Amino acid sequence: MYNIVGAMFASEEEARKALEALAEAPKINGTTILQMSLVKRKGGELKLCDNFTSEHLTGNDTVKGGLIGGLIGILGGPVGMLLGGATGALLGKAVDKEDKLDSQTLIAQAAQKLEEGDLALIILADETDEAILDRMLVKYNVVVIRYDAEVIAKEVEKAEKLEKELAEAKEEENK
Repeated sequence: MYNIVGAMFASEEEARKALEALAEAPKINGTTILQMSLVKRKGGELKLCDNFTSEHLTGNDTVKGGLIGGLIGILGGPVGMLLGGATGALLGKAVDKEDKLDSQTLIAQAAQKLEEGDLALIILADETDEAILDRMLVKYNVVVIRYDAEVIAKEVEKAEKLEKELAEAKEEENK
């Protein structure tokens, strides 16, 4: 099963160690790490610190679609700010649109949890047993959340549509 795994770290050193360890052994006991991105919230934005793409990529549409890139874009964009509780002129009139994304989605949870200076490793994994990746991460000071990649792909699509609507509303407001 393809999953998106979000691992939030207390320190950059621990996050980088985890990224390196997982990149060195991307295929273990039926679990394959396909893609990983290390991100940090800095200056109110989500910055890409490092990434990894496995040689084990498949032809699956979930992987081909650039799911992690899209997810990072959403988390760092206006929808991520909206779900994370930020306010501002751009988002002020769009608060009622928040209901278009369920508050229990990975996007909403990650946006709310990633505060200034926080780091997260976002992993696309093909897992036959979730415990394998969890055991690999347990030695780091980390909080792990996991969702079905197909569900996240739909969330990203919905959030991208919402971002487009926000941009159109902003453009209309400026006329």
